[in-house]
Amino acid sequence: MSRILVVEDEPGIALALQTDLRLEGYEVEVVVDGITASRRAREEPFDLILLDIMLPGKDGFEVCREVRSAGVKAPILMLTAKAQEAEKVLGLELGADDYVTKPFSALELRARIKALLRRAEETVPEVHRFGDLEIDFGRVELRRGGTSIGITPLEFKILAALIKRRGRVVSRDRLLDLAWGENTYVSDRVIDNHVANLRKKLEDDPKQPRFVVSVRGVGYRFDG
Repeated sequence: MSRILVVEDEPGIALALQTDLRLEGYEVEVVVDGITASRRAREEPFDLILLDIMLPGKDGFEVCREVRSAGVKAPILMLTAKAQEAEKVLGLELGADDYVTKPFSALELRARIKALLRRAEETVPEVHRFGDLEIDFGRVELRRGGTSIGITPLEFKILAALIKRRGRVVSRDRLLDLAWGENTYVSDRVIDNHVANLRKKLEDDPKQPRFVVSVRGVGYRFDG
């Protein structure tokens, strides 16, 4: 379930966005001013920020500037009632990923959000380092201290799927689709066994994992 931060001070629009996005299956948090938006975006790992420009406290441009300066990588989709070309360019220069002008259709907004989330999932470094380990996506290799660690193709797919969504909970059903492929059935026990084997190769103490963390009743989260 992707988490979206909606920043909108008009109550009717905020409620409509919250309702529609929750129906689409997203977890939604709504804030109504720029100061709170900037703080929440830096405190929590949201998957996307839906950011109005005209806000009390700080405008959307200032919020965008602050969260990007703080290293927040979540896609930012800016909303505005204004359609001036200069504002669009400014928003993009400050780090926004896309721009929608009010009034907009719910269908268009959903499509833009899905495209940004899909793009964000696919944007990962060639090599991701965590602890004394590194995963090389290009070479399909796991290494510790420069030495290759034996890992099965399925274990690599599981690890890659979790790393690409690091900081977010990946349900067992979603992990099944990502690692085994859609329309494949295996039991939760099989998934858990593969994760347990993977932990033996990653963790100093597999019983108290640091990187591949269990979220009871849901799935797994990668922290690293």
